[in-house]
Amino acid sequence: MSDTRPADPALTAPGEHMDALREAAGAWVWDEPAGRLYADARFANFCGLDPEEARRGLPTSDFFAGVIPEDRLRVRIALAGILRGSETFSKTYRVRGAGGVVRWVSASGITERDLSGALQRFTGVLVDITEQKRIEEQLRIAQTAGGVGTFEHTYGFGTAEVSAQFCRLLGLQPTDALPVRTINTLVEAGDPLIIRSLGEEGALPYSEMRIRRADDGAERWLARRGERRPDSVSGGERFIGVIYDITPAKLAEAELRELARTLEDRVAERTRERDRVWNRARDLIMVLSPGRQYLAINPAWGAILGYEQDELLGRAHGILLHPDDEAGRGDILERLGRGEAVEDLDLRVRAKDGAYHWINWTFIPEDGFIYGIGRDVTERKQLEDQLRQSQKMEAVGQLTGGLAHDFNNMLTGIMGGLDMARRRIAQGRSEEAESFLETATQAAERAAALTHRLLAFSRRQTLDSQPVEANVLVSSMEDMLRRTLGEQVSLGLALQADIWPTRTDPNQLESAILNLAINARDAMPAGGQLTIETANVRVDWQTKVGNEEIEPGEYVMIAVSDTGLGMAPDVLAKVFDPFFTTKPIGQGTGLGLSMVYGFVRQTGGRVGVYSEPGVGTTVKLYLPRLRGEREAVESDARHGATPRGAGESVLLVEDDPQVRVLVRTVLEELGYRATEAVDSRQALAILDTAGPLNLLITDVGLPGMNGRQLAEIARARRPDLPVLFMTGYAAGAAERSAFLMPGMQMISKPFALETLAKVLRETLGGSH
Repeated sequence: MSDTRPADPALTAPGEHMDALREAAGAWVWDEPAGRLYADARFANFCGLDPEEARRGLPTSDFFAGVIPEDRLRVRIALAGILRGSETFSKTYRVRGAGGVVRWVSASGITERDLSGALQRFTGVLVDITEQKRIEEQLRIAQTAGGVGTFEHTYGFGTAEVSAQFCRLLGLQPTDALPVRTINTLVEAGDPLIIRSLGEEGALPYSEMRIRRADDGAERWLARRGERRPDSVSGGERFIGVIYDITPAKLAEAELRELARTLEDRVAERTRERDRVWNRARDLIMVLSPGRQYLAINPAWGAILGYEQDELLGRAHGILLHPDDEAGRGDILERLGRGEAVEDLDLRVRAKDGAYHWINWTFIPEDGFIYGIGRDVTERKQLEDQLRQSQKMEAVGQLTGGLAHDFNNMLTGIMGGLDMARRRIAQGRSEEAESFLETATQAAERAAALTHRLLAFSRRQTLDSQPVEANVLVSSMEDMLRRTLGEQVSLGLALQADIWPTRTDPNQLESAILNLAINARDAMPAGGQLTIETANVRVDWQTKVGNEEIEPGEYVMIAVSDTGLGMAPDVLAKVFDPFFTTKPIGQGTGLGLSMVYGFVRQTGGRVGVYSEPGVGTTVKLYLPRLRGEREAVESDARHGATPRGAGESVLLVEDDPQVRVLVRTVLEELGYRATEAVDSRQALAILDTAGPLNLLITDVGLPGMNGRQLAEIARARRPDLPVLFMTGYAAGAAERSAFLMPGMQMISKPFALETLAKVLRETLGGSH
């Protein structure tokens, strides 16, 4: 067949691109009368054939051997056209060559026929265009980083909410809303509508459409993406989507198709398009090597961050990241290593002048390389920070306003009661002073309760956590709850058997349940049903309970449900806000649910609230399961006369002079001998010089060395010395079990004389 086969085109190609053709092209000759296929070594390598056998000739059926199955049918159809009379052949498809490597190739061929029209030879070249395909994909990614217009449309409405960029893409004046008819009228007949008509099913698929701009009549290509979401307001559904201009891509596609006739033009056009996008893009574009070093960066890096290409090439990608963002880099690289794209990722990148810019990145791995596109969103981040600060200050204003109102009322009761008592005593009417002292005491107790609720809300209260059986605790409250609810409200308990134990402060949990029960009672003015339920709950993945996210794990759930008035969505959204209440003035501080929320969050749990007007409300407390031995909840029902001392020696350390004088007076009245110190330094001097001491009483929040540190030193010098801590609030003492050692007790300010007397005897007696 040597006299009929033409010379290898790759070896005889004229012109200055001969060397390139040798590297990129493989040639074949199809001898139809002989049914043989002849090809050069390059073609054989592309298609996974033996080069020597290809040179000597193979059955024509072997032409399809290297074509991957997904592309084989359309190649067969094209070749069938050649055999039936077509003059030229031009196809792009994928082949699997030696070693299983997949390449994109472009095949072009022509036919030779005899005078009767019968096919004699079919010759052509196979060109490797894998790199071109990669560049085309890079071009597509870069173009999607351009301007994007957003829209939102709810079914049943004739208008859609749109962004200013959306209007500009359509050639309309920027506005917040547009009629759907106006939007869709701009779409060319036969193309998909931008906003689909009412009643069509499914999410918004990716679609491309031509529009005629409203301002200049220019035809542009737009792409649309979006998805369907339920609409909580109308009960229907809404579409949220984006559009962006893909005219350059469409024009580039048309140009590429036009220039596909010759290899030289295709290479030149590919280079021009790549350089145009690379050089003119306003977003950061980079290529990372398999070793995660900068391989290439586009000129936008200089405009935005001040770096020239030679300043970064070869350097590790992580050198510019903010230290706080560096920790998550390993996870990002691991995902990219698995072939996953990473999108919508905000990272801080250091500019050449040392300032950090927030960049929103998209990373796409391909063939070991990583392609990244980043948009500077620093201004957006600054606006978000300003919004958060504004919201924070609004919350602080609401909190301080509520505090000022309630505390001023209570201080009025305290100061007024004491002033009136002083006047009655001065007038010799001492018997009338008792009622005013009682008024002052009640106001002071209300102030203490308010402070306690604030600490609970802010998750700063001191907790005495211990293993708790929810069923035992709820059952022990049944009688008290029935008396609290009254005759009009029925109480039902639905307690799951074999409930898991949890670790929490039983007194605070009782208070939380009682708070919820009182709220439920007030929501049922005409009576109703209150149900308290317990259950074991296993959460397998992160989910929502009410408006709260709950992590995977095992929880003990305590639910309090009523059949009362329920809450509207706007009320439900603010139910945990401090000082928010729907009760009449004077009938609630608005801190009840805030306290419950803060307490449960401090124990590591979550709170979910579900309510519907006219149906009722359910509040669910999720407390983490305790793994380990079950312990029953103990109740302290000891009552009796105020315990007194027997002359024991007590060292009192308190920096507030008024509190110090008051506590010393109480100690002496209870029968103890007290020595005072104003701080830890003075207390240590007394510890070194004083005789036997039976008890150390110290405030936690002392200036300089705090009370806990003082206790450590005192114990080192006097190992058996009992310690009683007093605390109004101390961040390190929020968890009693972690703060206290054997022989130590804690009492929260303010406290009554009877409470102090009881704790003193417990501490001196060694109980804890």
